[in-house]
Amino acid sequence: MQFGIFTVGDVTVDPTTGRTPTERERIKAMVAIALKAEEVGLDVFATGEHHNPPFVPSSPTTMLGYIAARTERLILSTATTLITTNDPVKIAEDYAMLQHLADGRVDLVLGRGNTGPVYPWFGKDIRQGIPLAIENYALLHELWRKDVVDWEGRFRTPLQSFTAAPRPLDGVPPFVWHGSIRSPEIAEQAAYYGDGFFANNIFWPKEHFQRLIELYRERFAHYGHGTPEQAIVGLGGQVFMRRNSQDAVREFRPYFDNAPVYGHGPSLEEFTDQTPLTVGSPQEVIDKTLTFRDSFGDYQRQLFLMDHAGLPLKTVLEQLDILGEEVVPVLRKEFAAGRPSEVPDGPTHAALVARRDSGDGTQPPVPAGSPA
Repeated sequence: MQFGIFTVGDVTVDPTTGRTPTERERIKAMVAIALKAEEVGLDVFATGEHHNPPFVPSSPTTMLGYIAARTERLILSTATTLITTNDPVKIAEDYAMLQHLADGRVDLVLGRGNTGPVYPWFGKDIRQGIPLAIENYALLHELWRKDVVDWEGRFRTPLQSFTAAPRPLDGVPPFVWHGSIRSPEIAEQAAYYGDGFFANNIFWPKEHFQRLIELYRERFAHYGHGTPEQAIVGLGGQVFMRRNSQDAVREFRPYFDNAPVYGHGPSLEEFTDQTPLTVGSPQEVIDKTLTFRDSFGDYQRQLFLMDHAGLPLKTVLEQLDILGEEVVPVLRKEFAAGRPSEVPDGPTHAALVARRDSGDGTQPPVPAGSPA
């Protein structure tokens, strides 16, 4: 099982000091956090993609390419790559380039984003969000798997005898997760292609995400990719830790209470009771994270959000030390215990190449087009 962190790259005032980091400081902090993730033994670093303040990661491939040059083992991913407003041709070429530079340590989470004004900024209509996600990925899927593509759809100019360059490393495209917090159509899309489904369950009760993941697993099997238990699932989550829970709650409360994403709403105690947010000791984080398997079944990737709400870099790095030294080693052992042998591991480029070379293919073939 893979463990890592994801960042949304928000530039948020620290409520305890009143100071807001500059964009440069925030970008450099994200790099420092990625390097720390590798240092403490995590598997994955993922960055969001946003094109509006107060966020800074508008160019994930630029950031991940820089991090790739400074790391050796870390899988570099996205918390969202906007499949709706980015040109699929540019996604195909940018992430294939990154895949070569990072020696295969690349995958990506495709999503529609959560900022409505982004659509017209890039010449799109938010009312077409789901159709855009379906059609654009159908094209991206084809661009990575066919050397010469002829294409005609609703949302972009046709392609005639087009070849995306560079071609995917070793002829194997980056692994794709389809991310969603609310849309069954996206779970269906992930299942149709035999791709991964990433449920960023950081805001809503587990029952909501259970329904999405169960749908994805059932449809994954329906399309002939394997059993429901063999579907590839990733989960999000948020944590804040100190040696004892009282210190963690006391220190994190002002950040929670003033955070743009969930401040001024439910209390910290209500939010931690109803969602995956854990604020407490390392053991409390371990205990709550282990319940995710009871709710969602055996899964492949767990990412934590740790650098949000204005938390200073020093505090985030301290959190990563605790996560890497005290939490993840226990979670690795506990999640491995009793894990059925037929449940696949988290995706890596080497595993996908080996599967292709074994004759099994990276996934069963599916026709191009929209999910049935």
